[in-house]
Amino acid sequence: MIRYFTEDTRFLFKGKRLTSNWLKKVAGQEGKRIGQISVIFCSDPYLLDINRKYLGHDYYTDIITFDYCEGDLLNGDLFISIDTVRDNAAFYGASFEEELHRVIVHGLLHLIGYDDHSDADTAAMRAAENRALAIF
Repeated sequence: MIRYFTEDTRFLFKGKRLTSNWLKKVAGQEGKRIGQISVIFCSDPYLLDINRKYLGHDYYTDIITFDYCEGDLLNGDLFISIDTVRDNAAFYGASFEEELHRVIVHGLLHLIGYDDHSDADTAAMRAAENRALAIF
């Protein structure tokens, strides 16, 4: 089950059912199943606090993923800064919705096992994001 929440923002996410079905399809194509995933939309200050408290990083980011997976069952929390998603959409010339979907699936791909710490990992992650976005 995928559930959606907000913290420190008035953001209203439309299309929960469509997005959840899409994420289930992406997970299935990777040989995984959706367990309990929470998508928490929040503000920059809220996510910065999480970044400092739990990861020891002192910078803004668009998403932080907490992985509680068990085998092929995907469980986790995706904290997404609506502020940074909006800024990145403008920077990359994408619509807000496109950038938001990219960030959401980016978090799911982390749960699946993709990483982005090296150039090769980042390229594989971007390719997986693009495949997933093509089926949205």
